[in-house]
Amino acid sequence: MLNNLRSRIIVEADGQLKTGRDVVIAALLGAEEFGFATGPLVSMGCIMMRVCHLNTCPVGVATQNPELRKRFAGEPEHVVNFMRMIAEEVRELMAQLGFRQLNKMIGRADRLEVRKAVDHWKAKGLDFSKILYQPEVPTGVGRFCQIPQEHGLERAMDNTVLRKLCAAAIERKEKVLAFLPIRNVHRVVGTIVGSEITRRWGVEGLPEDTVEIHFTGSAGQSFGAFIPKGMTFFLEGDSNDGLGKGLSGGKLIIFPPAHSTFVPEENIIIGNVALYGATAGEAYIRGMAGERFAVRNSGAHAVVESVGDHGCEYMTGGRVVVLGRTGRNFAAGMSGGVAYVLDEAGDFARRCNLQMVGLEKLEDTDEIELVWKMIQRHQAYTQSALAGRLLAIWKETVPTFVKVMPKDYKRILQSLKRVQGSGLTGEQAIMAAFQENARDAARIGGG
Repeated sequence: MLNNLRSRIIVEADGQLKTGRDVVIAALLGAEEFGFATGPLVSMGCIMMRVCHLNTCPVGVATQNPELRKRFAGEPEHVVNFMRMIAEEVRELMAQLGFRQLNKMIGRADRLEVRKAVDHWKAKGLDFSKILYQPEVPTGVGRFCQIPQEHGLERAMDNTVLRKLCAAAIERKEKVLAFLPIRNVHRVVGTIVGSEITRRWGVEGLPEDTVEIHFTGSAGQSFGAFIPKGMTFFLEGDSNDGLGKGLSGGKLIIFPPAHSTFVPEENIIIGNVALYGATAGEAYIRGMAGERFAVRNSGAHAVVESVGDHGCEYMTGGRVVVLGRTGRNFAAGMSGGVAYVLDEAGDFARRCNLQMVGLEKLEDTDEIELVWKMIQRHQAYTQSALAGRLLAIWKETVPTFVKVMPKDYKRILQSLKRVQGSGLTGEQAIMAAFQENARDAARIGGG
C-alpha cells in the first residue's frame, strides 16, 4: 500500500475455504482471488477417507484401480452448483455490509469485528494488530489489482526472431539451421516456438533436429523451457536458472566458449533448477550445474559433469549421468528413474540421501551400454575432454560408477517382471504389479 505495489499485484487466499463467509473475510483482509480444494472435491463425492496414497479410494476419486474408478459419480455440475451457492452467500453478506461490488470490499479490515474473537480464551496471547493494520495512504492508492503487469512478451526473442525463422519447420516440417547471439535478457527462449510446434503437430512434435539453432553468449532464465521433440539448441556459453524446465522432448547442449581457459567440470556453466519437471528429451552439459539439478525430472535423459546440492530431488523418471562430484542431499525424495554417479573418490554415499534410494554397482550389461551411449553422445555434442578420457579407459571407469536406485521403483520393476512372467500384459500387468508393491511388507515398513 505504501509504495502502491498493491495495485499491480493479485493476492490469493486459500486453505480451508468452504463457505461464502470465508470468502468475505478473506476479501476484507485483502484478497481478491480465492482458492478452493476440499469443498469442490467433497461436492464430487469425496468422503475424506484419507487413503489417497493407498490406491484404495472407495469412491473412485484418488485411485488407478479401474474397478474402484467405476464408482466415481462426480459431475461438473456438482462443482458449479457448489460455487453458485458460495457466490449467493457472498452476495448476501456483501449486502449486509453495504457493498455493491467485491472490489470495494477488498482490504476493508475495518469492517471486521474482531473483539469477540480476541476476547475468546483460545486467542490469549495472539496479536492481530499487524494483520489488521491499515496504513494512511492517498485516496488514489489501489486496494486491489488495477494495473495489469507488462510481461514484454512482444519483445521476447521467440516473437522478434525465432517464430519467423522457424516458420518453415512449424508449417511444413522443413529443416531450419541458424546461428544466433544470445544475452541474459533473453528469457524462455524457444518456449513460444515450441508451443506453436505442439499446437500444429501434437505431442509427436517434429523429426529429430528439425529446428537446430546454435546460440553464443549467456542465456537468460528458462532457456529451452518446455521445448518439444524436434527442437535442438546448442549454447556456447552459459545459462541462468531454469534451463530446460519442463523439457518435453527437445535437446539441449551446453558447453563453454572455445577460447575459455577454465576447467569445465570445475566451474558452473548453468544455474539452479535445470530440467525441473522435465518429461522427455535430452540434455548434455559440459560443466557444473547449480543446485537442484533434474528436480522432479520424470523422463528426460541428461549428462552433466558435476552438480550442486539436492541433485535429482523428487525425481520420478528418466536417467541422469553425473561425471563428477555431487553436492549434499543427492536423491532426496527420489522415487523413480535412475542416476549414475562417477565416484572416483569413493565418498559419494556421504552426500547422498539414502532415505528412499539404495546405492548399487553398475553391473547390468544393458545399463552399462546405456551409460556408455549417453556419455558417448555427450562427448560428441560437447567435445568434452572428461568424457573422452572416461571412454578411453571404459573398463576401468565402469566400476567407479554408483547406481542410485529408488527402493520403491526397484520393487515395482521386480513385481512387473514377475507378473509379466505369469502371462499378464499391458495395463493388467501394471495394475497387478502396483497392487503387489502396495502390499509389500518392506514398503510398508519404509525399507
